[in-house]
Amino acid sequence: MVLRTGRISIRPISLVLYLGIEIGGTKLQVVVGDADGVIHERFRFGVRAEEGGAGIRRHIADTIERLRPHPSLRGIGVGYGGPVDWRTGRVCCSHHVVGWSEFPLGDWLRELSGLPVTVDNDANVAALGEARRGAGQGHNPVLYATLGSGVGGPGCGWADLPWGHAGEVELGHVRLDRAGTTVESRCAGWAVDRRIRALAAAEPGGVLARLTAGMSRGEARHLGAALAAGDPAAWGLLEETARDLAFGLSHAVHLLHPAVVVLGGGLSLLGEPLRAAVAAGLPGFVMDAFKPGPEVRLAGLAEDAVPVGALLSAAGALVADR
Repeated sequence: MVLRTGRISIRPISLVLYLGIEIGGTKLQVVVGDADGVIHERFRFGVRAEEGGAGIRRHIADTIERLRPHPSLRGIGVGYGGPVDWRTGRVCCSHHVVGWSEFPLGDWLRELSGLPVTVDNDANVAALGEARRGAGQGHNPVLYATLGSGVGGPGCGWADLPWGHAGEVELGHVRLDRAGTTVESRCAGWAVDRRIRALAAAEPGGVLARLTAGMSRGEARHLGAALAAGDPAAWGLLEETARDLAFGLSHAVHLLHPAVVVLGGGLSLLGEPLRAAVAAGLPGFVMDAFKPGPEVRLAGLAEDAVPVGALLSAAGALVADR
């Protein structure tokens, strides 16, 4: 792992501050910030899978030790990239990095820092960040869907609670038919990769085939360029993916009645073409009484969604415990 730090000016020392930690499969972020989710200091590490969870924990411990003299820190919030028991802070497993299964992350951090700790799935934490400080501001509740390598653990954030709240809404596992086709199997990054490979094989002279020549994974990153080039196959794939996603989202709309849907994760970097296609498709799957349905927005916090949500979670837990 390589440490990269970017420092932002620190406010007066009397300000109450928190640590926000994002533990993912490709990056680790530790930030110092306040109860409003404003980041004052950032430590960023690239994750090396071969070092496992132990390598990630080593960098967390080193960073906390570096910050230990800080008199204003009052708590820690964590967004973990995988299933966790938020009540105990224990990690269930990791689908990306070995060495996390059944690890008592909350207890470990409390012992290490002497501070109160909250731990939750990173998508739930990001949902809270987007609901309170991102694209969901002014709307309640907010449905946040993470479109990454999977469509796992999206969250629904209720912005009107005094400390905020986010709960899991497993949109990725919603079925699109009785045969077992899920939102994730159609709309996740790996699913889009697979469909691009099929298109490239069927149209070897096409734009997608040229952009993804020699690739065996990660083809979705070139979809935006193919769209910009006006490739009909790329636009057809986008429309199909957006329609599947809109169908899956319609079930959450009927059950949760979100005021706004926020699209985050790597696939959301396709930007306005994806947002517009989902927004156009969603009303067709929503019952008349709920039409036109919620507004669809792109995430506003980018890579800060999890750290900001973690800060809000830490601050909210401290208020709730008083």
